[in-house]
Amino acid sequence: MTDETSTDRSVPHDAPRDTALVLAGGNALGAYHAGGYAMLQARGIRPDRIVGASIGAVTAAIIAGNAPEHRVERLRAFWDEATQHTAPSATDLVKPRQYYNALHALLTLAWTRPTIFRHRLPGLWSALPWMPNDVALFDHSPLRATLERLVDFERLNSGDIRLTVACVDVTTGEEVYFDTARQRVGPEHILASTAIIPAFPPVEVEGRLLCDAGYTNNLPLDPLFETEPQQDLLCIALDLFGLEAPRPASLDAVLERANDLIFASAGRRAIAGLQREYALRQQLDPNGPAVTLLHLVYRAEADQLAAKSFDFSPSSIRDRWQAGSRDAGRGADWLAGAAPAHRAGDTPARRRFTYTRL
Repeated sequence: MTDETSTDRSVPHDAPRDTALVLAGGNALGAYHAGGYAMLQARGIRPDRIVGASIGAVTAAIIAGNAPEHRVERLRAFWDEATQHTAPSATDLVKPRQYYNALHALLTLAWTRPTIFRHRLPGLWSALPWMPNDVALFDHSPLRATLERLVDFERLNSGDIRLTVACVDVTTGEEVYFDTARQRVGPEHILASTAIIPAFPPVEVEGRLLCDAGYTNNLPLDPLFETEPQQDLLCIALDLFGLEAPRPASLDAVLERANDLIFASAGRRAIAGLQREYALRQQLDPNGPAVTLLHLVYRAEADQLAAKSFDFSPSSIRDRWQAGSRDAGRGADWLAGAAPAHRAGDTPARRRFTYTRL
């Protein structure tokens, strides 16, 4: 992967504030998170808290479970191991790249990714009438060994970053959050957050059967706003699925669009709810803590397919890392140029909620 994070410009902070990252799920798309975090760290943006779902929870664990100087190298190690080390793409033409990406998605399904998941028996064969029942296609227990190798869970639970991991209770549909401020978080909690059914089996934790929150809340903003922030809050949300895209012109593009809408819609509703809430807070207490929500959205190129979440090809992983780095750099530029929030007695009036999507 090309390193695009060597710049050392920091973002100024005019008033005391907390900084939080919210990292969405998306399997192989998560290289976007890694590139984004690498750029944010290079620009001097240090999170006090990270909320993650699925591959966002994996990324968050690697960040929170390592010293600052080792975080990016551990993220690189995770994605270097996850990448299918075949020949890099020989062309940037859309159709050949689509075939190249489709082949790698098929290779992932056929041969799996040894550091993340492997085949499960009976798995897909359970659809046959003479085979026993099963609840998933793949076994993602190899991810546990990868996490235990790349993450210091002692540091994760006692470090300077608060970590929140999003899951869903399979039997009740209730969203479940594990938080290092309230309990010890271990590999099993990250596995539960990555258990997107029916690809991976749900994980039992503390007597509850849990799975990936992607279908219900893929961009888990809610834990940050359970209570009003005690001081100004900068929230940088990295989303792996976008609501906006060109009109689909093929069956695969329609499938990709449906997938994106499923995973992106809950985030849109959450942000709309925050905008309504803070419009009321602005009227009731215009001088209370202010929230700045910077929403960075991965925009898949035309060569990406509906199966992009299972495309671990070298060029796709590289492109997503670079896209995250580029978008985070633009976000840091926006933060550096944004007008500071105004305090009581200043004019114009202080804004309680600022939302920008890049």
